[in-house]
Amino acid sequence: MEISLSSPTAKYYLGSFSPDSLSLKREKLDRCSIFLLSQTKTIAQPLFCQTISLSGKNKSLKVVCCQKKETFVVEGSSIDKIYDVLASHLLPSAAAAANPDFKYIVGLAGPPGSGKTTLASEVVQRLNKLWPQKASSLDSQVKPLNVATVLPMDGFHLYRSQLDAMEDPEEAHARRGAPWTFNPELLLTCLRTLRSQGSVSVPSFDHGVGDPVEDDVFVSLQHKVVIVEGNYLFLEDGAWKEISTIFDEKWFIEIDIDKAMQRVLKRHISTGKPPDVAKWRIEYNDRPNAELIMKSKRKADLVIRSVDF
Repeated sequence: MEISLSSPTAKYYLGSFSPDSLSLKREKLDRCSIFLLSQTKTIAQPLFCQTISLSGKNKSLKVVCCQKKETFVVEGSSIDKIYDVLASHLLPSAAAAANPDFKYIVGLAGPPGSGKTTLASEVVQRLNKLWPQKASSLDSQVKPLNVATVLPMDGFHLYRSQLDAMEDPEEAHARRGAPWTFNPELLLTCLRTLRSQGSVSVPSFDHGVGDPVEDDVFVSLQHKVVIVEGNYLFLEDGAWKEISTIFDEKWFIEIDIDKAMQRVLKRHISTGKPPDVAKWRIEYNDRPNAELIMKSKRKADLVIRSVDF
C-alpha cells in the first residue's frame, strides 16, 4: 500500500505500510524528534502510546516522541487507499462495540472543496464492511448492524428566516457559510447528548429548499464510531472551542486553497449560478472562510493530504 507518514509523531496506528512506501526520516517537529532505525515490513498495533515499535523479520523501526501533541500526516497515491487505511485505523475502536456505552467520535474538518463529505462517507462504508469480519461472534445468519455513521454539520446552518432577522440581511445571506451563519450551540448540545446518552437526532440540510430539516439524521446506540464532518469544528472561540473538546480524534483534510476553490467554483456552476456570480461568491465568502479554516489545522491529530478523486 503506497501510503506514507511524512511528518508523524507517535499517537495513532494507521494500518500496514510497505517498506518502499513508508517515508520516515529524522526531523524536528517542534519539540519532537523522529528517529529512523531501519525499515520494516509490518506495523504492530500499539494504540495511543508515546513510543511506537514497528517490527519485521530482522528489522525494526522505532518512533520516539517527547511531545504531548502528536500529529500524523497521511498521504497516498490514490484516495481509495487513504479511505482504506483510515477505515482500518478505526476498526480497533469499533471492536469495543460489545460495550453498550461505547462511542468513538471523530471530528473531520477542512475547507470547502476539500472532500470532507466524500471522505467521511467512504470511510464509514468501508468500516461497516470490515466490522462483520472483526465481530466473529455475530450470528452468520443475521445481517450485522452498521457500526459507523456520519453526522454532518450542514444541518446546523441558521434558517433563512434567521438571516432575514439580522441587522444586515443582505450581508447575512451573502456570507452564508461563514461561522456566524451556523448554530454551534445547538451542535454542541447534540454532541453532548450523543456522548452522554449514546443516541441523538440531528437536522440535515435541504440544499433545494435552502434550510435545515429537523431530526432528519438519527445516530443510534448501535453506532459505535461517529464521524462528525464540517468546516469549523476546530475553531477556538465560543461554542466551537467546546465542540472541539468532545472529539476522541480530530482529522483535518489539507488541500491547496486554489485547488479547493476550483472545486467549489464547479459546484456553484453545477447548481445553476452564472460563472460571474460563482466567482464573486468565492472571492467574497468561500475563500475567506477557507483561509480561516486552514488556521485550525494545528488542532488536528491527523492531517490527510487531499488527493484528486
